[in-house]
Amino acid sequence: MARLTGARPVAARRWGCAAAAVFLLLLTVQAAQKADLSSDATAATINHSLTLLQRLQELLQHGNGSDSVLRVRTAASDEAKVFHTHQLLLSLQSEVFESLLRNQSVVTLHEPPETAALFEKFIRYLYCGGVSILLHQAIPMHQLASKYRVWGLQRGVADYMKTHLASESSQGHVVGWYHYAVRIGDVALQESCLQFLAWNLSAVLGSAEWGSVSVELLLLLLERSDLVLHSELELYTAVEGWLGRQQPEGPMAERVLRAIRYPMIAPSQLFQLQAQSAVLARHYSAVQDLLFQAFQFHAASPLHFAKYFDVNCSMFLPRNYLAPSWGSQWVINNPARDDRSTSFQTQLGPSSHDAGKRVTWNVLFSPRWLPISLRPVYSDSVSGAVQPVRIEDGRPRLVITPAMSSPDFAGVSFQKTVLVGVRQQGRVLVKHAYSFHQSSDEVADFLAHADLQKRTSEYLIDNSLHLHIIIKPVYHSLIKVKK
Repeated sequence: MARLTGARPVAARRWGCAAAAVFLLLLTVQAAQKADLSSDATAATINHSLTLLQRLQELLQHGNGSDSVLRVRTAASDEAKVFHTHQLLLSLQSEVFESLLRNQSVVTLHEPPETAALFEKFIRYLYCGGVSILLHQAIPMHQLASKYRVWGLQRGVADYMKTHLASESSQGHVVGWYHYAVRIGDVALQESCLQFLAWNLSAVLGSAEWGSVSVELLLLLLERSDLVLHSELELYTAVEGWLGRQQPEGPMAERVLRAIRYPMIAPSQLFQLQAQSAVLARHYSAVQDLLFQAFQFHAASPLHFAKYFDVNCSMFLPRNYLAPSWGSQWVINNPARDDRSTSFQTQLGPSSHDAGKRVTWNVLFSPRWLPISLRPVYSDSVSGAVQPVRIEDGRPRLVITPAMSSPDFAGVSFQKTVLVGVRQQGRVLVKHAYSFHQSSDEVADFLAHADLQKRTSEYLIDNSLHLHIIIKPVYHSLIKVKK
């Protein structure tokens, strides 16, 4: 980066434009050469693009042939950062710069401190097409790319954010990225952040960023049934702490408390909350009907309860609870080696009426199951010949079946969820989740894109497949609810 030292000679300005023009010409020639080489077996490519990029960097660093000057100012400082630049290169990447530099060679830009700190990186990207950023730099770099309409950089930073949700940071970053995505209207980034928060909520609840969750984000999370956490009580405790810190207005706090699924909390724990929770005592009138309904749910037979209440609503649907009564963890060592099987037990249903009833589940894992379309068949062309089948043609398969007969499950159906843990930045997190209903014993796309043969596979931790199988028992109304 060079300092502003006065007007540049006209010849130098022309040299800068000529250099940029040569750069464009080289790119055009490269494309033409590739087309020419495709039909000639003796052809070769001579590539000095790295040298060219280095010289372009030197143009920016030393200001050689500069024909425009950018002065970047912040409200917090009287001193301006000065960049001697080349109009053609900036205009090629940014229509905003093209407009700003059309009739003037010196432009003053006003930036907040966080974007001004990255402006040199941003300008270097315009010259060289590459930039390195850290987690805390993602939002200001995206802001620069958006403000100056550098669409390639904007997409690149958004992709960086989607692929670094699991990266470890001292204060957390996913909640901040979600709020930023809402402000700029990036729906894809919003959904990526929401999914990560939902699948790794227990980790978020215990982190510093839980306190920065907005009430809108909290309500969105509480609506979801795919939240992964130890229990509904863990969620209530975290929500209670959030309400204590944020102190939202009464109606909003009541909306949050009414989103807790109280029937998923054991009666003994509900009694304890009523006796000890200051937040619950403050807003008791707003949730009294839900608490009474939860006690009724636990006291009555599920079949009898379903005659009078609609149990097909979210209040009676379990989330993805990691407690042992809802499923089991399964670590498969060397998963590409051979078939494996295991079994575990879960509670028949979330009602206390079913607390003592257990369902045994058998699980089969096959690393190289072949779909029917790929199984060996006899060929008519060669008598007795079998079409060759490669091991790699198979795909992983997971089958979950109950060891008991279906009549034992009157009024109950089961949703099965399989979580796949991955290690990212030293942490084990959930990045993949597969769900299927009782009507199917397996999910069709289970690990469809996983290469379990590779020790470096993102699906493996120390050459082991870390699964957590969750069984979500769901009651359904057998008789129409009375109005």
